[in-house]
Amino acid sequence: MCPELPAHLADDLDAGFECLVRDHADLVYGLARRMIRDHHVAEEVAQDAFVRAYRALGGYPEDRIRALRPKAWLARIVLNLSRNHLRDRPAAGVPIDDVTETQIRGDGPADPADLVVRREGVVRMAALLESLPPRYRRAIELRHVQGFSYSELAAAMDRPVNSVKSDVHRGLALLRASLQAPEALPPARSAAETLEPRPPTRLQAEGAALA
Repeated sequence: MCPELPAHLADDLDAGFECLVRDHADLVYGLARRMIRDHHVAEEVAQDAFVRAYRALGGYPEDRIRALRPKAWLARIVLNLSRNHLRDRPAAGVPIDDVTETQIRGDGPADPADLVVRREGVVRMAALLESLPPRYRRAIELRHVQGFSYSELAAAMDRPVNSVKSDVHRGLALLRASLQAPEALPPARSAAETLEPRPPTRLQAEGAALA
């Protein structure tokens, strides 16, 4: 992480921009991927965002560069480019593969059945997040996935802090309500299904045949 990045950009744009790209490449690509849901298109949008950022910085006065908040500023560029892309082509499905196997596994060894349950939970949460109004979804992703402060979130979305706070709280409330709704939970098994004996295992079947 480059210290005093805005000052570095103001003093030496080319060297400072290398730091900007190195420090924020994952953020820029991640935002584009979550909005567009396509790896290759997200890479193109991320590259375009940095090209536009460099051109913009070349035309900014020094005092504006020194006052820059790079993280929020880049996020706004990516969000705008992604929205422009989505006007012509809707996003693909929910990018479940963004969740790494480590996130699903957790720490230490786990039972295979537990891994399946965790993966199903990730899929369900991703689907619920996708179902939110775009304004709420973007606010939650920036705040709780990318770790934006509320001031950075407000700058990225070009809206007042209280407004983006409200979006985050309302979006989380909708997620909680969806998770508590019966249709968001796996169907309950009937008493008959619960008491129904499981089919014999291969070893049990072979043992019965030999008896």
